[in-house]
Amino acid sequence: MKQRIQTAILALLVFVPFVVYGEWPFALFVYVLATIGLIELLNMQKKSKSLISSFLAIVFLWIILLPESAFSHFSGNITNEKVLILFIMLLLTYTVFSKNKFTFSNAGFILISTIYVGIGFYFLILTRTAGLNYVLFALFVIWATDTGAYFFGRAFGKRKLWPEISPNKTIAGALGGVLSACLVGLSFQLFYPFEHSLIIILIITILVSIVGQIGDLIASAYKRHYEVKDSGNLLPGHGGILDRMDSLLFVLPFLYVINFI
Repeated sequence: MKQRIQTAILALLVFVPFVVYGEWPFALFVYVLATIGLIELLNMQKKSKSLISSFLAIVFLWIILLPESAFSHFSGNITNEKVLILFIMLLLTYTVFSKNKFTFSNAGFILISTIYVGIGFYFLILTRTAGLNYVLFALFVIWATDTGAYFFGRAFGKRKLWPEISPNKTIAGALGGVLSACLVGLSFQLFYPFEHSLIIILIITILVSIVGQIGDLIASAYKRHYEVKDSGNLLPGHGGILDRMDSLLFVLPFLYVINFI
């Protein structure tokens, strides 16, 4: 526990200044986090890992993270869709040149891993561009959910939420997480209000808490599938970048989907 607290404090001391300042230093910082997160995910499936496929994945990730306006500087009408098509073609071509040592399944894993990580971190940059309050709201609601789930789970947790995926999570913990998130979300609205009614913020907070927990369960699912405890060891006591960002990677795209941001 002491190590977890020390790591959390150190991580916040690094993370918070970038978030508060924003602009290109924050975008560059996100590029670093996303690259580490993708490498963590690729390391889970050793069969898919190769120098060429990893290089292609990282390059495609960096392109995903570019703002849409970046493509306007190039001639030839370059779009995200065309880059995606090229990436898929290169991966499939590599299955041939590797003489099927790099298989169709490996290509699929590389593709979905890169898009999963890329989209989440892309919306982190976009959310900060929209305003610091949006990033803080998402972070506070996620942290409140995690904290509430932990304490409610320890106090009242009897029935498991999804033991095949995450044996430590309970139904009481999940509900307690939503309740804690609501308290924090409504408090946030009172001190740092959005242009929405209190009832709208309450509904959005509930949805964010639920989606964040789904994101966490998805991370638990692929870690259990690949038989690893943590995505990495960069953050002692916490695991890797994906261990700390799994909920956020799902929440931020969701906030865009529902037009909150």
